[in-house]
Parts: sequence; structure tokens; C-alpha cells
Amino acid sequence: MAAGIVAWQPLHAAEEAVVIPPPAQDQPASDGLETAVVAGGCFWGVQGVYQHTAGVVSAVSGYAGGTKATADYRTVSSGSTGHAESVQVKYDPKKISYGKILQIFFSVVHDPTQLNRQGPDSGPQYRSAIFTTSEAQKKVAEAYVTQLDKAKVFGKPIVTKIGKLEAFYPAEAYHQDYLTLHPSQPYIAYNDLPKIENLKKIFAETYIEKPTLVSDAKATN
Repeated sequence: MAAGIVAWQPLHAAEEAVVIPPPAQDQPASDGLETAVVAGGCFWGVQGVYQHTAGVVSAVSGYAGGTKATADYRTVSSGSTGHAESVQVKYDPKKISYGKILQIFFSVVHDPTQLNRQGPDSGPQYRSAIFTTSEAQKKVAEAYVTQLDKAKVFGKPIVTKIGKLEAFYPAEAYHQDYLTLHPSQPYIAYNDLPKIENLKKIFAETYIEKPTLVSDAKATN
């Protein structure tokens, strides 16, 4: 949210999004790339949002929270693996901060007050989670949740789980770039494209029209 905006309220769009304040505590810019891993429901939409975010150099759908042996879509869908459908976001901290990644996560990616579900999807594999890659990320994420809860931005407590990332396993190839490749698929059109529109409205300065795709990265390697 831009610093000059004071009113924090739901936007009336195809899918509800919430304008929220930026984190009071954030990580400073540094050299090199950083990695954030978040889970907020079906990874198609989460990946799509970050692929339209400036400063993000890659966003990969995958699994986090369980073991390598169970990191496949069919098994994860059982809800018994410990995995959450997640997205690994690699970003340039000189162009976008970890705090901004989280602000987008809580604002337009998903509803962080829904426990073990998101929209039409239910089960622990669709839980809201932040998998931190450093102690600094942990402090920023925990402080931000406390800040948002104290401000009662959502009206209900945030249920997002914050824990250390043990490993991230990329999802099957057919899940990558799914939103871009299947924009007319009913699930995408109803549940996920509104997230992209909300990103464009709320974070206009961060939105990019051309998505940063996994397939493009592979083509240039």
C-alpha cells in the first residue's frame, strides 16, 4: 500500500482483496538474489501473481513442508504428506523487498484468515504458510503478522504458519506457468485472474504486464 493511503478496506472486485499497510519492519536491500517461499492455496494463482511482480526473477510452483518421497501432486493432494502447495519466489532485493513480497502475499494472493483451505480448495495442502530461509525473514514475517493482527486489518486473526524452510521441491512441469497458459480455464478465470487484477490495482507501481515465466527461463539457459 502506498504510504499516503490511510483507509484499509476490502476492494469490491471479482475476488476480495484487502488494502493493507506495509510492514513496519523490513529487510534492507542487499546484493545478489534472495529467495522467499510462501503457500496460500492452489499454487497456480500464487505463482501467477508473483510472475506479474516487478523485481521477481522467477516464481516456481512446488511443494514444501514434507519429504522428497511424497513431493508429487497426486500424493500431496491426499493432504497427509505435510506438504503445502507452495511457490518459490527468487527476487532482487534492490528492486523489491521481502516485506513487499509479504505485503502482496497477505493482500492479494490469498485470505490469511482461512485455516487449511483457500476458496474452493480445502485440506492442509492448501494452508497459509511462510517458509523462511533466514532468521531475518522469520523476524520480519512474525513482526508483520503481529502488526496486521493488532491493526485488525482482516477482522479475524491471521492463521498463517511461519516456519523454517527445510526443502522446496518444484512441481511437475504441467503445473508451471499454468495461469498464463490456461487463462480461460474456469478455475483460473474465476479464482485466479482476479488476483492479477487486484495486484494491478493495489500495487500498480509493482505490477508488470508481461509475466516472468518458468518456460522463458528454461529457454534462455
